[in-house]
Amino acid sequence: MEELGLPELTSEQIEELCAIVEEAARKYVLSKVSSKRIETLNISVEAEGVKPVTLTVDVDIALSPLMKDFDVQKLVKETIKEGFKCAKKYLRELTCHSQK
Repeated sequence: MEELGLPELTSEQIEELCAIVEEAARKYVLSKVSSKRIETLNISVEAEGVKPVTLTVDVDIALSPLMKDFDVQKLVKETIKEGFKCAKKYLRELTCHSQK
């Protein structure tokens, strides 16, 4: 993500980034599957380093047996993709503010 020309992130910005990514991932899952059909939903986001930042998003989903034909792996991949999309948006906003 260094190509965005990011400033060095503070610990508060890193915490905010992780929280935003986790919330976006959770919202994405709930937009695709009713909460009543989810038995387990664990999302963890970790950031390492300050420049460059390495972001790791883990999604663990277990759905109700009623959802046996649902492609959970595809949902996990799309959820992670959505999380990274939100991370990029947040980092771009930081870049814009730091250049003012």
